[in-house]
Amino acid sequence: MIKKYFFKCILIFLMLTTVACSGLNFSQLAPEAIDFHPRRIAVFPIEVWNHKEIDSRTVVEQIVAGSLVKKKLFINVVDVENLQRQVLISTELKKAKEEYLSKLQQLGFSDANLSERIGKLLEVDAFLFLAVDEWKYTEKGDKKTAEVGLTMEMYDVATGKLIWKARHSIVNDYLLIKPELPGIAVML
Repeated sequence: MIKKYFFKCILIFLMLTTVACSGLNFSQLAPEAIDFHPRRIAVFPIEVWNHKEIDSRTVVEQIVAGSLVKKKLFINVVDVENLQRQVLISTELKKAKEEYLSKLQQLGFSDANLSERIGKLLEVDAFLFLAVDEWKYTEKGDKKTAEVGLTMEMYDVATGKLIWKARHSIVNDYLLIKPELPGIAVML
């Protein structure tokens, strides 16, 4: 009886110490989102990496595309690997993608004509762009944390408009065993 009680107390203590703050930090929804119901989406590769931590781009891209497929939110998900394969095959797609991303990154402008052309070539209704904001372990005194933060943006291919943008993050406290960062990213 005492062993069971002790075990339950330890289990509750571990659960409470591993769950810290998490959730939605920012969300923006365009008015057009009410009438926007994409059935096919392309996940674009994470282009810029400016973190000192290990490069998590490929892992995050696979997790997000896998989650979209698993949740069956779309009838077709063009993952990063498939997108890059199609870019290698089609020079028109490569040129349009490079020009579109250049305008988007340098000017903050989503070109509707280029967006529509890329959408037709990929046969998608929306683009999903990802950014890894946090991917790290930290220690401050006795407190050890694992943190994963992602930003996602969805664009309407037909209009080039930003439909949805959100930043999510999860911070887990831990004592002895480091949680795997990809496992935390799946929870996002």
